[in-house]
Amino acid sequence: MIERDDLKAAVGSGLINEKQAAGLISLSDSRRGARENLHPGDEPFELFKGFNEIFIVIGLLILASGWWGVVGLVLGGQIINLQDYAMWVSLIGAGFLWLLSEYFVRKRRMVAPAIALSVMFAANAAFGFTSVLSEPFMIAQNDYSSVPFPLLLATLAILVYWWRFRVPFAMAMIAIGLFIVAIVYAGSREGRIADVSEFFLLSAGGPFAWITLILGILVFAVAMMFDMTDPHRVTRRSANGFWLHVVAAPALVNTMALSLLDQENGGSNLILLGVLLLFAAVAIVIDRRSFLIAAIGYIVALAATVFEGNGAAWTVLILGIVLLLLGAFWERIRARVLRLMPGFIPLHRLPPSQV
Repeated sequence: MIERDDLKAAVGSGLINEKQAAGLISLSDSRRGARENLHPGDEPFELFKGFNEIFIVIGLLILASGWWGVVGLVLGGQIINLQDYAMWVSLIGAGFLWLLSEYFVRKRRMVAPAIALSVMFAANAAFGFTSVLSEPFMIAQNDYSSVPFPLLLATLAILVYWWRFRVPFAMAMIAIGLFIVAIVYAGSREGRIADVSEFFLLSAGGPFAWITLILGILVFAVAMMFDMTDPHRVTRRSANGFWLHVVAAPALVNTMALSLLDQENGGSNLILLGVLLLFAAVAIVIDRRSFLIAAIGYIVALAATVFEGNGAAWTVLILGIVLLLLGAFWERIRARVLRLMPGFIPLHRLPPSQV
C-alpha cells in the first residue's frame, strides 16, 4: 500500500505535484469511506455520518419553523399578503439555504444536512414559483393549467442546486418533480379526473399511466448511466444512481400492479409475482438491492391499502420469503445469474461478482 509519506516523497522528488497528491489522498479517503466495514459485494448506503449531523438537521428544521413564524408575524398572518410578497420571501429563503449549503455541503461534506437542505430548497422553490406564477382562482375551480410551468421551474431550480452541490438525494427530487409536472400537465389537458386510479391504469383512456411508465423507464436509464460509470460504487455517481433507482422502481411497479389489479381475474396475483421476479432478476444483474426493495416495498403498501381478497396476504407472505432468501444468498445467486447472461450485456460496466 502507498502511504501518505510515500506521496510526500513523490512530491519532493518532483514525480507528482501537490495538487495530484491531494487528489490521490481525497480519492483514497472517499473509497475507504464508501467501502470501510462493508462486506464484499454489499451496497453502500449512508444517511448520516454521526449524531452531530442529526443535531444540525434538527437545528435546520427549527430554523425553518422560526423563519415561517417570523414571516407570518411580519405579514400579519394574511394569506393575500403572503402571496403579494411570496417572491421576496422565497428569494431570501433561497439565499439563506444556498449559504448554508455552501458551508454544510461543500465545505463540511455532511450527508444528513445535505438531504435536509436540498428538501428545503425544493420546497422553497416550489412555494415561490407557484405563488407568483399560478392562478389561485383557477385552481379553486379545479383548473390546474397554470400549475405545471411553475412546478417545472421549481424542478429546474433543484437541478441547478444539484449541479452546484452534487447532493445525490436531489436527483430523486428532480425525478419526482418531473413526474408531478407531467401528471399535472396531462390532468389539466384531460379535464377533471373522475377517479385517482386513472393515473395508473393502462386500461384507462387517459395518458397518465403511460406517462408514469415512460418516465419510470427514463429515470431507470439515467440511474444506470450513473451506475455504469462507477461499477465499484465508490463515488457520488453511485449515490445518484441509488436514489434514482428508489424512484424508478415504484413508478414502474405502480403502473403494472394497478393495471393487473384492474383486470379482475384470478391470475393477476400470479402475473404480478412474475413481474416482480423480472424486477428481481434485473436488480440482481445490476447489483441494486435498493431497486428491488423499493419495488417490493411499494407492492406491500398497495397490498395494505388497495388490493383486496386473500391473494394480497399470500402475495405479501411470498414476497417476505423471497426477500429473506435473496438477502441470505444474494452473492451466490448473482454469480450464477451473471454466468447465464448473453455476451452483449456489458458486465464489465457492472459491479463484479464477489463469488
